[in-house]
Amino acid sequence: MLSRLSRFGLALPRSLSVPPARFVSQSKPSGGAGSAAVTEVHRPHESTEHGEVNPFAKNPDYHGFSSDTAEDDWNMKVVFFMGVSVFIVFGGVFTHYLPDQLMFQWARREAERLIVLREKEGLPIISENYYDPNKIILPPPADE
Repeated sequence: MLSRLSRFGLALPRSLSVPPARFVSQSKPSGGAGSAAVTEVHRPHESTEHGEVNPFAKNPDYHGFSSDTAEDDWNMKVVFFMGVSVFIVFGGVFTHYLPDQLMFQWARREAERLIVLREKEGLPIISENYYDPNKIILPPPADE
């Protein structure tokens, strides 16, 4: 499983790696501490690293994805392909062909239809009274 993950650039960090196997003996403790003896099957991994190394010293074209040069270059190409091609291009095409949610195109067509209809009838495009003043019911004048 780990070899498959590392092939795709998905290796576990050292903090999550599997520790060496440890066994606790079932015999009675011989010392005065009162705890079971713990024995290591493998010797602890000795680090030969001398601190952090600048990744640009090993790979001048370092992109920040991996310390391996081939994997770093491959991951950079995948990320930029997905970011530019898929999200920007296909996202723009997808949003362009979405239906008219706020009905702006319908409102424009309806306004153009009403303008043509009013011009055929000889009426002004917009009348001075939007509502018919004879149908407006006003409150009675208040006595002051």
